[in-house]
Amino acid sequence: MLVGVVDGELRVANTGAPLDAAGVAALASLRASAKRDDEGSVGRFGVGFAAVLAVSREPRVVTRDGRGVRFSASATAEAVAGLPGPAAELARRAGQLPVLRLAWPVAEEPPPAGFDTEVRLPLSTVVEPPELTGLGVDDLLLALPDLVEITVGAERVTRVDEGDGRVRVGDRVWLLARATGTLDDDEAGTQAVEQRGRRDWSLTWALPLDVHGAPDPAGADVLHAPTPSTERLSLPARLIATVPLEPDRRRVRDTAAARRVLAAAGPAYLDLVRAVPGVDRVRLVPAPGFPQSPTDALLRDTVVDALRDGEWLPGADGRELVARRAEWLDLPDGGPLATLLTGVADLADLADPAALTGVPVGVLDQLGVRRLGPAALADRLLPVERPAAWWHAVYDALAPAADAVPGLLDELRALPVPLADGRTIAGPRSVVIPVDDTADLLAGLDLPGLHLADPAAAHPLLERLGATTAEPSSLLGLPALRDAVDRSVDDAEAGLDTMPLARVVLRLLTAGVGRRAGALALPDENGDPARADELLLPDAALRPLLAPDAPVGVLHPDVADGFPREALVAAGVLDGFALVVDDEPLGPDHDLHDEDLWWDSLDAPPARVAAVRDLDLVDDDAWAGALALLGADRDTRAAVLTDGHTRWWLRRNVVLGGRAPGYWRLPSAGDLAALYEPVHGVDEALLRAV
Repeated sequence: MLVGVVDGELRVANTGAPLDAAGVAALASLRASAKRDDEGSVGRFGVGFAAVLAVSREPRVVTRDGRGVRFSASATAEAVAGLPGPAAELARRAGQLPVLRLAWPVAEEPPPAGFDTEVRLPLSTVVEPPELTGLGVDDLLLALPDLVEITVGAERVTRVDEGDGRVRVGDRVWLLARATGTLDDDEAGTQAVEQRGRRDWSLTWALPLDVHGAPDPAGADVLHAPTPSTERLSLPARLIATVPLEPDRRRVRDTAAARRVLAAAGPAYLDLVRAVPGVDRVRLVPAPGFPQSPTDALLRDTVVDALRDGEWLPGADGRELVARRAEWLDLPDGGPLATLLTGVADLADLADPAALTGVPVGVLDQLGVRRLGPAALADRLLPVERPAAWWHAVYDALAPAADAVPGLLDELRALPVPLADGRTIAGPRSVVIPVDDTADLLAGLDLPGLHLADPAAAHPLLERLGATTAEPSSLLGLPALRDAVDRSVDDAEAGLDTMPLARVVLRLLTAGVGRRAGALALPDENGDPARADELLLPDAALRPLLAPDAPVGVLHPDVADGFPREALVAAGVLDGFALVVDDEPLGPDHDLHDEDLWWDSLDAPPARVAAVRDLDLVDDDAWAGALALLGADRDTRAAVLTDGHTRWWLRRNVVLGGRAPGYWRLPSAGDLAALYEPVHGVDEALLRAV
């Protein structure tokens, strides 16, 4: 197309089929091109020849052979004046001449070389070509695939097809998506009378691209049909469509034909979105907000519906997802985690976080994309079977978010942890993370509540979520292990094998770690289970001092020979006297002999109890040796010398040589030599205490 001003005339030349008789009849009767139903032609928009009256009252159309027709306001007025009927009608219309009803033949110089037809419009006022650049040449070049160039004066705008739906118009590149169709009889019948013969419709979505080829979503715009209307739109791309307009070509005419064309805009928009790289697609979703016009509301609905139900949303696994069935991971920097989750069956519809960066939640909500929060993610991961190293990578991906999102740790309390025995447990709170060789030490222990994490999955995040780091020195303090020790006798009497537990405890005590485990079940000399602190070593120093009927068993010799003496004593097995210590006593409930009598004898409850137990089991003839044994140990000696239950009880119950302590004197009490016999072989400090 060539546009210019020559000798006071606006001239528009183009290529294509030259004007013929049918064309003249169409111009004179419909003021539209006979080619209006041809896909790709300007005439199909129905805006053609009638528009010339805006600038000229004497238009002419000339073909390449120099022949043509002219329309003329003056000639029409002269012809009508000689006809009484038409003259009266013209008078009734107050001079509104039907300029384009009558045509006269003309013969003039042909159009410029290379062009087939030229429209020549004598101008009533001087119009410079730059004023014509607002005629929407970009829209025409975008909407008409066969139109490749428009020249206006010294300006030339060309259209270059760059492939893959990309078109360069002037200095700007657009991505296009087209749709065409045919109206049925009912739909076509709702159009204006002169347009009812038109059945074909088309629309073009045009998305501007930046200099790097990335989408540059449009701002506020209007519907183009193809020239701009006044129907305001708020969509990211420009819509050029053969939508029926009102006679003033400002507003869409609400007809079945219009609704048919606009309904097709949604699927076409989906095609446009799918032609964009995945990381840019969500940017093309219309942002939630109030529509700018009734047409905008209709278009937004059909576009969002198409995007909600179409396959286009980039998935974390590289697939294109249906938006309403997809989920988005509500975690910052979720890309690495989403990649790890690829292939997890229950998370197959997880959207690619890179494609959602910076997207408002409202956009995802209107698409029906569901939020997948940390708590729900933890639940979904429970059935997942993956190597421990995979779980470690998951924890590593979650760790940064734990620092950035307040309350995230609470939502991850049920995060699964793989165990050393191959199982997976929900929540790290009951999990023990092995350190050094504790994994080998605890392996094989089937204890309720003792969940040993697979060492390859160990991660600081698990500790933040409540997991316990199992240093060898703290193993015996683990609640599960401590509970197992406390009920071990009951378990053994019920027929359970408690020796694996005993071996673990004794190995820890052999290494010099842990604390006293007096409730540990160990076999006595008959193989029956008993508490460790109710058993004597076979060669215990205390054993010959006890009464024959003392209810204290002897450790099985195999166990005594299988573990170091120090470990067995640390477990509570008796070699000498044992001490009961309570730093916050609440009452006489320590199973000490006559403890209630001692408690009642005090002016105030004791602040601390540190007493020797089993004194009532000592044989009456063995007290000299018993006192010597008490004095040989620092802790039991201190209990005797301190004012407490031990001293109180010994003063009332010790028998030396068959007599009460008051029958004897200290060896150093020489002044009493004539009255009392001395006691030998016992520390005088102990004798004085008792």
